[in-house]
Amino acid sequence: MRRDVSELENKLEIAKLSGLLGIPEHSISGALKRKTLQFVHGKRELFRFDKPVSSVEGGTSVFLEPLEVVRGFPKISRTLMLYPALIKHFSSIKKVVVEEKMNGYNVRVALIKDEIVAITRGGFICPYTTEKANDLIKRDFFRDHPDLVLCGEMVGPDSPYVPKTFYNIESLDFFVFDVREKNTGNPMPVNERRKLMDEYGIKSVHLFGEFDVGEVHTAITGIIKSFGNTLREGVVIKDPEMNIPAVKYTSSLSNCQDLRYAFEFYNDFGRDFFFGRVCREAFQSVEWDEDEESARKRCRKLGESIILPMISTIRKKKAGELIAENVQIRVKNLTTVSEFEEYLRLLGIDAVFETPEKIGDEYLIRIKKIHQSTNDKTQTILGGQMWS
Repeated sequence: MRRDVSELENKLEIAKLSGLLGIPEHSISGALKRKTLQFVHGKRELFRFDKPVSSVEGGTSVFLEPLEVVRGFPKISRTLMLYPALIKHFSSIKKVVVEEKMNGYNVRVALIKDEIVAITRGGFICPYTTEKANDLIKRDFFRDHPDLVLCGEMVGPDSPYVPKTFYNIESLDFFVFDVREKNTGNPMPVNERRKLMDEYGIKSVHLFGEFDVGEVHTAITGIIKSFGNTLREGVVIKDPEMNIPAVKYTSSLSNCQDLRYAFEFYNDFGRDFFFGRVCREAFQSVEWDEDEESARKRCRKLGESIILPMISTIRKKKAGELIAENVQIRVKNLTTVSEFEEYLRLLGIDAVFETPEKIGDEYLIRIKKIHQSTNDKTQTILGGQMWS
């Protein structure tokens, strides 16, 4: 049921929220009318910014009791040519820190009232990730630092979003890459943050080191090449004091893996994934001064990442199979499963949950996420419809 804007305004302390966010009251009211600021009904009611509004990041969550804000995680710019981009971007400082960009999904963990919750990039509370966060993060951190937000990557095979098996993680684990203040979103300096995480036994993403700005491009090239045939994603380059926005850079294998996934479900993801990743490959080839043989090898890998998964999808559909993404979750409480089903429905994701399998003190649940657009498009083309 749609809620009237005036009813939603009554739920928000707009004047107080205006102060917390640093934007005018009319910007908040306007966002409600445009449905850019949306009410989310659930176990814990909140509002979320679906898109950026003024200086407020998309994915920002506004909790009502008490009124608190967990700012959306800022978008990190990507460099395609390391040397000129990093020299220009970090021109006012001498050294930068390089940390690993892990291949998982972005989560912010915060204490809201008396409950630890895990918030996805879109600003929703994910019940499954929340259960995992409560297992992985000791409560004493938030007892001592209730005004801090842990920003990190959930990684592992039991991920319903980005399942990865190459990190030698049994189920799902959490690695912090940023710590920010509630309400303001101000970040903590890198060394201070890493020291704080060590004090509380909370894992951090891997630190490759601190480098001179003029030489860091060489170090990063070596780091990316050292990944070899693993699917490690890339690096994030940061100002140690976190006054300058961070920059990211990814590996070729990670780009190809993304394309392989996207083109398996080509009518759901393919086009959005394609252009930027192809550009990354071309610029990286030039920066690395690849010879013709190396460049052609890169082209073959890129082409295989696009065409082969599409062929597989078409063949499956021709054989009468359902085009679906197979993922799994592992929970201690079956209530979390029903809450996660409802959460996926809220996101508009069609999924089929198999019967839970008891493993020790946990339950393993396999899930088929159905990509309906790819199913429908493939079926109609196989039936003779033109491509338009």
